Amino acid sequence: MSGALLLEELLRIAVERRASDIHLKVPSPPALRIAGRLERLDDQAPLKPAVVQDVLAVMLASLPHSSKQSEFERVGDVDFAYAHPGLGRFRVNAYRQRGSVSMVIRVVPFGVPTAAELGIPQAVQALAQEPDGLVLMTGAGGSGVTTTIAALVDLLNTSVVRSILMFEDPIELLHSDRRCTVSQREIGLDTPTFADGLERALRHDPDVVTIGALPDLATVQAATTIAQSGVLVLAAQRAVDAGAALMRMINAYPDDQQRQARIDLAATLRAVVVHHLLRRADGGRCLATEVLVATDAVRDAIVGGATGAELAAHITADGNGGMISLNSSLARLVEARALTADAALAASRDPSTLVPLLG
Repeated sequence: MSGALLLEELLRIAVERRASDIHLKVPSPPALRIAGRLERLDDQAPLKPAVVQDVLAVMLASLPHSSKQSEFERVGDVDFAYAHPGLGRFRVNAYRQRGSVSMVIRVVPFGVPTAAELGIPQAVQALAQEPDGLVLMTGAGGSGVTTTIAALVDLLNTSVVRSILMFEDPIELLHSDRRCTVSQREIGLDTPTFADGLERALRHDPDVVTIGALPDLATVQAATTIAQSGVLVLAAQRAVDAGAALMRMINAYPDDQQRQARIDLAATLRAVVVHHLLRRADGGRCLATEVLVATDAVRDAIVGGATGAELAAHITADGNGGMISLNSSLARLVEARALTADAALAASRDPSTLVPLLG
């Protein structure tokens, strides 16, 4: 089977089975991630190097530029977006391993899901209405951070008048202007890097800036500067908890600059939102969310040199200025029958404290 035919078939199967990802790796058969679980397609033939190479060539040929092909040839790893008429959009990561090409193709749903459909708490929705400051949107890879940011942008787009500037690598969900003006800039296509684009972001007169990743010190500095300038910044950061996310921001700086980094972070931070994407009781996925709000106590702790664990410990109970603990989020999912009690206990960092909440 040619790469073009295999690609067509796998994309169709993935969409029909509501998979989140397609995995292609020589010499195994293709695999799908469905509701968080990787399932090998044993009815498919083991992949050959030339076929996977052909799949990649077909996808790269659809792009309006050759920069992604050049990037792959140069570094052996590339991210890009691919659109297929009738099947949708896909985020692709291709990389070399053991001399052959491997790929992970993320299925991007049609349209932008709403905050209600995703189960995003009202406290998080309210953060998107803040006039300025930094909101860190964190979680492990594949936990739904990008989708949450897109849903919050869509929420603004339907409710208020704002200028929104988005930096994405690559662009996944497309936004059309409704009440807001939404500009989407793709890293590697519209601007070389996050830092390069953010350096001039304020010249575009944004009210809201979203950043798809904070990969280096220059990007962290730019995000902080923009948040200090009267703009709301929603920035994605890979981290398993709120304390770890904040320490990644601080530790991006050299040791002799970390004291000032803590002061700047404390002054600009609005909240840290942590995503946990879990398998639903019915086999789908559901979102458990915890929120660390930048209260005076949290700001003092940041400036005072608190560790990541000490910062995360400030998430205590609901009602404290919008704080949401992981256990309370899990308990609500169990109450709504979206999550089993066993699954909630397995996801909890402190099961003994969760047990009383489950009734």
